[in-house]
Amino acid sequence: MSTFGSKRLVVGAHYGLRDWLAQRVTAVLMALFTVAVLIRFLMPGELGYDHWYGVFAPQWMKVLTFVAILALAYHAWVGVRDIWMDYVKPVGLRLALQVFSIVWLLGCAGWAIQVLWRL
Repeated sequence: MSTFGSKRLVVGAHYGLRDWLAQRVTAVLMALFTVAVLIRFLMPGELGYDHWYGVFAPQWMKVLTFVAILALAYHAWVGVRDIWMDYVKPVGLRLALQVFSIVWLLGCAGWAIQVLWRL
């Protein structure tokens, strides 16, 4: 019996290409955000609260930071989910770890967004 061609048995959730692409897109978004923050940070001025406030005060920077936070959370979710799927075999434990990861990432993203919009 051949395991090649159209009769090949394929199992799994088929996340491969979509997740690979999502990780690359979110990585590019985070890299662009890092460049934007470095450019804003390297502008002249004394380092302190006022300078940091000035970096994140403009509305466009808040929106860019919001997008970067969401990209980071999704990027982390894809990576952590793949680790749980690959290395944790008991289904109940895997589900518990995935739920914990989702709650933790949502909590961290919510906290970061709250800090951002409080500026």
